[in-house]
Amino acid sequence: MIYADNAATTRMSENALRTYMNAAGSLWGNPSSLHITGQNAKAALEEARARMAALLHCEPREVYFTSGGSESDNQAIRTAVMAGLKKGKNHVISTRFEHHAVLHTLQQLEKELSIRVTLLDVHEDGLVRVEELREAITPETALVSVMYANNEIGTIQPIREIGEICAEKKVLFHTDAVQAVGILDVDFAGEKIDLLSLSAHKFHGPKGVGALIVKRGVVPYTLISGGAQERGKRAGTENLPGILAMVTALEDAVREKEEKTAHLLSLRETLIDRLTEIPYSALNGDRKNRLPGNVNLCFEGIEGESLLLLLDANGIEASSGSACTSGSLDPSHVLLAIGRPHEVAHGSLRLTLSGENTMEDVEKICEILPQVVEYLRSISPVWKDLESGKAKHILG
Repeated sequence: MIYADNAATTRMSENALRTYMNAAGSLWGNPSSLHITGQNAKAALEEARARMAALLHCEPREVYFTSGGSESDNQAIRTAVMAGLKKGKNHVISTRFEHHAVLHTLQQLEKELSIRVTLLDVHEDGLVRVEELREAITPETALVSVMYANNEIGTIQPIREIGEICAEKKVLFHTDAVQAVGILDVDFAGEKIDLLSLSAHKFHGPKGVGALIVKRGVVPYTLISGGAQERGKRAGTENLPGILAMVTALEDAVREKEEKTAHLLSLRETLIDRLTEIPYSALNGDRKNRLPGNVNLCFEGIEGESLLLLLDANGIEASSGSACTSGSLDPSHVLLAIGRPHEVAHGSLRLTLSGENTMEDVEKICEILPQVVEYLRSISPVWKDLESGKAKHILG
């Protein structure tokens, strides 16, 4: 099988798995206990916090360990909204194609607290315009939340410019960096980020563990109450094996980034060149400002679920969008946000590669995918209408 769904999750690396198993066997104590076994675990926990801080250019005290990206997004947004309300600010700015962990939390807060939400357009290329962001900020704006890189189409946002605008306007800036950490150069302090979410399983760490980075001076909202773990801001005994494996995976990713990026860019560009030769297909999102391993395409006249099933039957594992919404029959909100019509958005394919993929994988995808598209079109009444002229083609 060729695994091309790394935006959904990556395989846990051997080094991270080894770290996890060693920690589970030797550092099984509770970091909150006062005896030696507990304090050994506590020391390892704080060392991991310092190591992660060094990788992300933040302070150890700014790192709060969580269960992953969704929890971190929820806590970050509630932190900023609650802080804003205390100052009479009830306005939040985000984008139309954020992860649902952000969008659904904002929808909940609109009902619970009557906050006002502005969702910025991301245009055909999937990129926020900083001038539109600047114009949207008002004296009542408490938070700007813009994802670092989109989980479906891979477009990388102008994070440094956004951070500078937010700092100038004295507005808290949160970025969902789940798809960026371990792949891009993320600089928490240098990019003037106030809150940052990440998840280990996107960079070959374990599932169920992540972090929220919170700038010193910003008081995190307590999303999970109970014990005094994570300086009283996130109750629950820490998942020490997962945390240590996450930091190991991130250290490996940062060290190997340059070589891995060059490899992925070669694979990505080959895929885009070859697959956009398929008639009535189109790349979704900007070609240049995108994650090195992301290829997201639309094929007119076919349905994405059938495409995925036939690819899977031919040994290629991919997706049509976010794994978090794979049970939904609705078209991707990301593709609708960049202007794709419903009928085209339904025929999308997301191929996301990791350093484990090879050019041989790419060659097989380029061999099999056109055949699958051709077959699905041959049995599609929609395609027959397009070819006969009863309906008009949308894609060139």
